[in-house]
Amino acid sequence: MRGTERSERRLGRRFGWLWAAYTVSAYGSGLGFGAFPLIAVLVLHCGAAQVAALAASGRAVGALIALPLGPWMEVRRKRPVMIAMDLARFLALLTVPAAYALGLLTFAQLLVVSIVCAAADIAFKTAGGAFLKSLVPPEHLLVANGRFESTMWTSTVVGPPLGGAAIGLFGPVTTIIADATSYLLSALGIKAVGATEVRRERIAAPRMRAGELLEGWRYILAHPTLRPLFANGIAVNGLIMASEPLMAVLLLDRLGFAPWQYGLVFAAPCVGGLLGSRLARPLATRYGQHRVMRVSGMARACWPVGLAFVQPGVPGMALVMVVQFGLVTCCGLFNPLLATYRLEFTAPERVARTLAAWSVSSSASIALLTALWGVLADAVGPRAAIAAAGVLLLATPLLLPRRENAAAELIASASPS
Repeated sequence: MRGTERSERRLGRRFGWLWAAYTVSAYGSGLGFGAFPLIAVLVLHCGAAQVAALAASGRAVGALIALPLGPWMEVRRKRPVMIAMDLARFLALLTVPAAYALGLLTFAQLLVVSIVCAAADIAFKTAGGAFLKSLVPPEHLLVANGRFESTMWTSTVVGPPLGGAAIGLFGPVTTIIADATSYLLSALGIKAVGATEVRRERIAAPRMRAGELLEGWRYILAHPTLRPLFANGIAVNGLIMASEPLMAVLLLDRLGFAPWQYGLVFAAPCVGGLLGSRLARPLATRYGQHRVMRVSGMARACWPVGLAFVQPGVPGMALVMVVQFGLVTCCGLFNPLLATYRLEFTAPERVARTLAAWSVSSSASIALLTALWGVLADAVGPRAAIAAAGVLLLATPLLLPRRENAAAELIASASPS
């Protein structure tokens, strides 16, 4: 109890409201995990190609729409943007149960809603990262990011099983309603933060220049620490997420796993993400933030190749759970360190466009690799495609930064050009 009170004093009540808003949203997303593919299959009777297109197109088009938002948000207060994105997702998601109730739901509507939610998610994360940097003292950023990470993994453990039960009891759009409501509650929580932000005046011309859209990428690629972290993150996230739909085909179709078994083998190991996120700060304090991030980044690449050897029955379930536990534990440890590094090494006046470039690139790469791995799976089978992704992941630690930059470099990177 005393430790909790000390943490609240360090981070402040405003952060408490922000964390509460994030928690509500995370649990809503956990309940709604996989809802769109489920509705596409069970309600609209879509085939595998359409389900894959739904996943890839939503991310790809959403990233394209979100492309100009980084420069646009750089000179605006971040809290109103976050509230607006929550409300946009709330309204977009509500159209799904409304259309379902009227018998008017179509695949095209699901696609449009997924695009709106993907673009709003990128914008929210971009504004949220910049807002967090202005809200929390630099020395407490790792603690704050660790709390977000642990909340995300906890919601992943609890949300999908509850969501599956709710769908079985109340119908296929139940979790969509819960997810939409969570965004409304999140918007109210962010409004309650009440932090005062300074709106920077635009130095350039009022009309956005084409070069501003690329400024985030220029900053990342010119930075000796952010550049390798960016390349590593794009490769790792893309390859892991590209294997996700193939695992569904392999486990549910080829190996005969029941839906509850499929949900269990991916939900239960997320306890490891909670463990990793709680260990991030003490390990970084003891061994150094850069060293822990590098070791955990190397370790997370070693696990996914094991998924190619899964077999039917209990041994197969055990293998998937062990592999997933190792993977998400390493991710839970790595992710808050990465989020803190990005904020520390990014100049304040460039945070929004840098995070926007990062999020857009991640969504686009996941969409592209998901589509490519779907084609590969059609040619060689899902098991071989999963193995190929796992082998490529083994090479991704080569992209991590090999040394910690000097403090002078950090100060220089934070200075306006």
